[in-house]
Amino acid sequence: MEPVVGVVLFAVAIALLLAYWLHAVKARYPLLDLALFRKRTFAVSVVGGFMTRLGVGGLPFLTPLLLQVGLGLPAWQSGLLMMPTAAAAMGMKMASRPILGRFGYRSVLIVNTVMIGVTTCLYSLVSDQTPLVVIVAIGLALGFFNSLQFTSMNSMAYADVEPQESSMAATIASSFQQISMSFSLAIGSLVAGWFLAGASQSDQHAVIRALHGAYVSLGTLTIVSSLSFWRLQATDGASLSRASPELA
Repeated sequence: MEPVVGVVLFAVAIALLLAYWLHAVKARYPLLDLALFRKRTFAVSVVGGFMTRLGVGGLPFLTPLLLQVGLGLPAWQSGLLMMPTAAAAMGMKMASRPILGRFGYRSVLIVNTVMIGVTTCLYSLVSDQTPLVVIVAIGLALGFFNSLQFTSMNSMAYADVEPQESSMAATIASSFQQISMSFSLAIGSLVAGWFLAGASQSDQHAVIRALHGAYVSLGTLTIVSSLSFWRLQATDGASLSRASPELA
């Protein structure tokens, strides 16, 4: 009965979304003004960001499982190995503006999304024989790419938004971000569970194989999500990044 309930709830959720869409189109002052999606930069940022987060958002769930359950590391060591990702993310904040100014939003978002997917797939090579320095290097790379991605997507959303629309744009963008977090965690756990295929969680090698499959799946999903950023033009966001059309 559980699959049936899940399908029914999903159908109800889709129906409610469609119902609100029809309501918002006709309402004079809708709670969420969906007309903002007519702006290309806003639509690409929100929808493309949602797709990208589906692949990236499951990593904070999968990585501690790989380190603790798969590799058998103690919780304190697993936590320390997660720190390089956060440190790299903070460091990238200082370099994101020059990078966007040099290459432009379109090039950065397309290439960087692919790099996130490739880096995610690298976790599928991590085993109990992998040196800790390699795990740290992968975490650093992922932190750099993730930080640049989120900075680019979040700022791109407001590139063509008028001042009087900024509040509504922020509401819609943040709502999609929160929804994507829930969806990404669910997808990460479902994919890992599917690869585990009923094997005992005490079987260390089975857990590692399952998580490796999940990393490859999420990495592939992230790479595919880069296609959503091809809709951008070379000059989109130039007012924010101050990139010249020739270099964007």
